[in-house]
Amino acid sequence: MRILIAPDSFKECLSADAVAVAIERGIRRVWPDADCIFLPMADGGEGTVAAILRARKGKRIIVPVTGPLGRQVKAGYGWLADKRTAIIEMAAASGLMLVPNRQRNPLKASSYGTGELIRDALARGAREIILGLGGSATVDGGAGMAQALGVRFRDSRGRWIRQRVAGGMLNRIASIDMSGLHPGISGTRFTIAADVENRLCGRLGAAWVFGPQKGATAAMCKLLDQNLRHFAGVIKNELHRGVLNLRGGGAAGGLGAGLVAFADAGITSGIELVAKLVEFEKRAARADLIITGEGRIDAQTGHGKVVSGIARMGNKLGVPVIAIGGSLADDAHTLFDSGIDGLAGAVARDMSLENACARASVYVANAAERTARLITIGRKLKVKK
Repeated sequence: MRILIAPDSFKECLSADAVAVAIERGIRRVWPDADCIFLPMADGGEGTVAAILRARKGKRIIVPVTGPLGRQVKAGYGWLADKRTAIIEMAAASGLMLVPNRQRNPLKASSYGTGELIRDALARGAREIILGLGGSATVDGGAGMAQALGVRFRDSRGRWIRQRVAGGMLNRIASIDMSGLHPGISGTRFTIAADVENRLCGRLGAAWVFGPQKGATAAMCKLLDQNLRHFAGVIKNELHRGVLNLRGGGAAGGLGAGLVAFADAGITSGIELVAKLVEFEKRAARADLIITGEGRIDAQTGHGKVVSGIARMGNKLGVPVIAIGGSLADDAHTLFDSGIDGLAGAVARDMSLENACARASVYVANAAERTARLITIGRKLKVKK
């Protein structure tokens, strides 16, 4: 049996590579001679650069940049020299993983470091920049990123805003000065690989849906949503770009909207873009089974995530797809409507995240073994008349 193992990372727990290794280990307990093919995937979030560089033989460039809370961090991005293409994960410079739990506060976090990564890629002569949006610590609408690229903001009294803009400061912005925008932006193609389709504002927007996981209270989410709406209004008035109702504009705390406004970026599905770059369908067409997975499988998984994207492609090719989740939510069964053929959970519901992560690879391997044994039972079944 030929099995394509193509999981996403388990956020803050296991890399996509580590998940794939664990799945193979469990599979081989049942099918020791299985032909297992590794193709770790990503949807624009964590692991996007690694997935593309592995398939396209690019290199990783390390740059010192400003982290979400202002401290310097070392961030890497991918470089495909033959195409003069940069692949940037915003999380490398402005991600949640860079901020300790107790310090997470999107009112104070800025995407400035992401702008610094873009600036470095432009200095190297990039003609295309692919930006993976996911895993952000920020809800600043991309204002910090814009500052790093030369955009300047004034307040209602005409004074320059000299601090790095964070989510809690967006309501101070009254006007936008684009005269200092990096000259390389106009000649560069920007493509956003988004892992969500959420719009900028509202109950399904950047603040209310993703703010809590970034450390925001309900009161903070309300303020952030108001601030994003204000910023979108300023962008509309000053730049004549409507970003409020842009599908995917709420990705990465509104960075999607900011990139459209300031870099004329196009938004596409992250999983579809990554799948194209790593030639997923070509590899999957030769498989008998596809096993994918992500840290938590729920109804949101059906919207722009790795698992649902792979399910669609598997259905198109006629190859069954099974997803292993670190945990399965009550609404995980809705994924069957997205084309998933089977689901398996790795850990018990009452297990803490800390304990689950401590032995995550063991639990994933066990889930893969259980899955393989169930398939074996199915192959042995004989219906009695």
